[in-house]
Amino acid sequence: MSDEAKPGIRPDRWADLPPMEPGSSPSAPARTTLAAAAAAAGRLWADTEGAPSGAGRTVAPSPLDPGVTRNPHPVHRVLREQFPLTYDPLLRAWVLSRYADVATALTDARFTHGHRPGDPPCARTHVDVDEDELRSVTARTAHVLARRIADRPNADLVADFCHWLPAGTVAAAVGVPYRDMMRLVRGRAASALAGQCTGQIAVREKALASFLANVLAHPGQARELHAAPSGQIARAWTESLRRDPPVQIAVRRTASEVRVSGGTIPPGEPVALLIGAACRDPERFRAPDRYDPLRDDPGQLTYGSGACPAVLLAGLEAEYALRALLDAMPRLKLADGFRPERTGLITRAPRSILVRPGG
Repeated sequence: MSDEAKPGIRPDRWADLPPMEPGSSPSAPARTTLAAAAAAAGRLWADTEGAPSGAGRTVAPSPLDPGVTRNPHPVHRVLREQFPLTYDPLLRAWVLSRYADVATALTDARFTHGHRPGDPPCARTHVDVDEDELRSVTARTAHVLARRIADRPNADLVADFCHWLPAGTVAAAVGVPYRDMMRLVRGRAASALAGQCTGQIAVREKALASFLANVLAHPGQARELHAAPSGQIARAWTESLRRDPPVQIAVRRTASEVRVSGGTIPPGEPVALLIGAACRDPERFRAPDRYDPLRDDPGQLTYGSGACPAVLLAGLEAEYALRALLDAMPRLKLADGFRPERTGLITRAPRSILVRPGG
């Protein structure tokens, strides 16, 4: 394989790389050289961040470059537009960033080592899920937590609400006393108590925090949703998962050769899927950076074709969180001058959502 044929590699900067056999990953010395080049790419990106998309790029930026935690979207844009398939030495994986490629990798059996809704463990858990009971438990838990902060002059919805609702819902569903829920329901204990899927506490926390941040950024919108039917809130929830997915990078491995944008990935290769980049691909979504709860663009990302109790539960938590918070605090608003800032590389969400419960 020549340098010219390697996806994402420009020959003017990679002439000193050790040779690679067809279908192989870079060797350890090559990865060392690649790491140095990636560091240089990070510096170059910092110098050209304000320039037009991709201006001055000679090597692919890395999703782990300095500054990406604060704002990954410029790097995602360059990867989508110029490097749809590239090897990242920091991730030690091939990187996919376009919607079509990421959607394929999430659902195609040629990509393995990832949980898909409908897979046997997920299907076994889903058999025992009573949706009506889960809805009732979620609603009760959300209202209890909302009442706890309703009389405060200030609150942080991440620390005081989002951090508790996913764990509390699971605790109530499996009969764990409220006082013990955080000790017994978080982490591995959640999987033991509630099954592999519904134990995804931390991811549901982050997804909920981003949803509330998106909705509360537009107070009129929040009040319209509060009185809206479940289906409309579900659309707003789906749009939040698209614009600000809690999981930014998912890892898979190829079971066989796969053709994607920019080249072909051999079998047995690790592949990093940039969920955050794919969800803002302008080839799929109109005005992809905008939060639009009425968006009707087709082709939202899915992790599989089957049902998943964690997906069901997260959607119920979003709906009843919004209803409970505005039931208890009709004048709820973000604190004056506060704008939620999302952080994180692999997972991403607001660290805090400062609000005034009384408006």
